[in-house]
Amino acid sequence: MIELLWPATLETLYMVSVASVVAVLGGIPLGVLLARAPKPVYTPVSLVGNATRSLPFIILLLLLDPVTRAVTGKGIGAEAAMVPLSIGAIPFFARLVENSIREIDPGLVEAGRSLGMRSWTLVTKVLLPEALPSLVRGVTVTVVAIVGYSAMAGVVGGGGLGDLAIRWGHERFRTDVLLATAAVLIVLVQGIQSGGDLLAKRLDRR
Repeated sequence: MIELLWPATLETLYMVSVASVVAVLGGIPLGVLLARAPKPVYTPVSLVGNATRSLPFIILLLLLDPVTRAVTGKGIGAEAAMVPLSIGAIPFFARLVENSIREIDPGLVEAGRSLGMRSWTLVTKVLLPEALPSLVRGVTVTVVAIVGYSAMAGVVGGGGLGDLAIRWGHERFRTDVLLATAAVLIVLVQGIQSGGDLLAKRLDRR
């Protein structure tokens, strides 16, 4: 059993780690834009983000197959799964960033402006630092969601624990493999959630 679970777990961690980094790097600027942009900019960006988030991940994965093949040269495996994982996670995390920014006391923003801060300085010196605990919670939620997405990618050969559960558990009627895969995913999610909650609590100065 361990010879199956260990490589599948490492593959899932690989997919989730890369997709999470891409989601954070893409979601923070997009979320700040959504929170601060004027309506003519906000509306089309918001519509695109909502359209992406409204699609079930399995459908998004299938729709992005040509993009995945163009980027990675393959349609299955961990590298291929990371493309739809990243694209699906960016607008998800961006909305969490937007909400975190909007929750900041407007008085802090006005204070920064009164000190002559430009938009970039205001974002980096006021908005992001003040929203940091909430952003950490958002990252935690996003990473947990990506773990779930990665498992769904196993339906189309995406690799990792989801692929193991489908090919070795379901198709070969190995209930023990299914249960072991579920147990690893539960432990993984609980570890991510607990670590994120602890870090956010330590960063929260309130």
